[in-house]
Amino acid sequence: MKKIALLFTSIAVFNIYAQQRPKLVVGVVVDQMKMEYLYRFSDDFSANGFRRLMDGGFVFHNTQYNYMPTYTGPGHASIYTGTTPAIHGIVGNTWFDKSIGKNKYCTDDVSATILGTGAADEGKMSPVNLQATTVTDELRLATNFRGKVIGISIKDRGAILPAGHFANWAFWMSDSGNFISSTFYGKELPNWVSDFNAKKNYEKYLSKDWTLLKSESVYNESLADDNDYEGLLYGSKKPVFPYDLKAMYAKSGAKVIKTTPFGNDILADFAKEAIVNENLGVDNDTDFLTLSFSSTDYIGHLTGPRSREVQDTYLRLDETLADFLNYLDKKVGKDNYLLFLTSDHAAAENQNFLKDNKFPLSLGEYKQFTNKFRDFSKTTFGEDVVLNYSNYNLFFDKKKIKESNLDLDVVKKNFKEFLMTMPQVKRVYTEEEILSANSADFYLNYLFKGYDPKQNGNLVILEKPGYSAHEGKGTSHGTPYNYDTHVPLLFYGWNIKKGESFDRKVISQIAPTVAQKIRIDFPNGTEAEVLTEVLETK
Repeated sequence: MKKIALLFTSIAVFNIYAQQRPKLVVGVVVDQMKMEYLYRFSDDFSANGFRRLMDGGFVFHNTQYNYMPTYTGPGHASIYTGTTPAIHGIVGNTWFDKSIGKNKYCTDDVSATILGTGAADEGKMSPVNLQATTVTDELRLATNFRGKVIGISIKDRGAILPAGHFANWAFWMSDSGNFISSTFYGKELPNWVSDFNAKKNYEKYLSKDWTLLKSESVYNESLADDNDYEGLLYGSKKPVFPYDLKAMYAKSGAKVIKTTPFGNDILADFAKEAIVNENLGVDNDTDFLTLSFSSTDYIGHLTGPRSREVQDTYLRLDETLADFLNYLDKKVGKDNYLLFLTSDHAAAENQNFLKDNKFPLSLGEYKQFTNKFRDFSKTTFGEDVVLNYSNYNLFFDKKKIKESNLDLDVVKKNFKEFLMTMPQVKRVYTEEEILSANSADFYLNYLFKGYDPKQNGNLVILEKPGYSAHEGKGTSHGTPYNYDTHVPLLFYGWNIKKGESFDRKVISQIAPTVAQKIRIDFPNGTEAEVLTEVLETK
């Protein structure tokens, strides 16, 4: 009897320990999602998608990015490392690498090769440029590598950076329409991925028109269907519904699906296959699935935040999310998964839209920005001493400056004074000023948290609110202003109480909060500031 009692006691203790972690953590990133979309489209959402998360989970209404530049690569890295580009090293999607004198892509890895069908360069990818661990890495370590980590996205960087260094797999979509990976993760694609690709699932989505999901009257939160601020999808003559996807597919191939809401659908289809075939959430070693829905970003860039295309994409994503949550309920169990949803950045209003509505912007001057400061250099110093300008960073050619007997500090001072005369420029900071940032300058601290002295420029330019490196149709992002930094943050599921907070939170709090919630070590670069609201159990 004593042995039996001891056995039951041991089982009970084990179960209590196991309950300290969910069976599955699901991290959802919706690329280029503004928090405002949850408000603006709320009445048109179903009760089972975004509203299910908001009504039954914990909502942080005021979550902000706390650095510049607000791009996709840095965003995904910051969410999962719990730190900022200054520490994790992903300072852009692509940035000028001073050590080699050319651009570097955030997940470039020349030692890796493609697994699957696609262009060779699409597979030369890994997390090798990420300089900090992720919460997914720490889960792998905490479970002695028994807990699985799978990263999935249409974009390579959206799959690779969240999955971290120790992931079992990261999968992303080739322009061929196939999900691919690289030899960083294994020698060949899992059979289930090859089987999924062989079915050409994208064809069922591209064989029909993209029409409005709901009646036209529902889209009164958006501008007219045909307006001056939208770009064109593949092969379309006008930015209007319905879109003939079959014709676009015939002309441009399967990559068309990325720039439709059905890219989100096929990603969810693939995620379900991953859950089943990788046996995620079936034992007491917690697994982690990272999902990044990229089609929202492709469509947003082309058509802008006030377009019907964007609204329809979110209404459709709401249905996709509802279906995926139901799937998790059935396969993993309602009480067995922890899910959070956020975004890698938000998006600016179209500049022409703002200008047409009397917001003061000098767009004509803005188009000549790069030419003007290069001309200034030639006039002032006798030659162009600018090596590169990208991501708001200006790099000087130190070799040329030295050969011309110029003083670098004098060059910086003269450039700073000239740039401050440009209509779109708010501030110009030298590398020395950035590295000695103080709390009195709010936006300088954003630059500091996004600045790596080994990888960033000699000057960094802060433009005025409303300006963007993007011109013309659609939109872009990258600034430290609220329209680019304010994103949703929703927690739902395992041991998450219902509630909401309007206090300012920052994106780098997500990873340490998840780590604390599931009782694992913090990512190694984080400041470990946590969201105490979701650490309290129901």
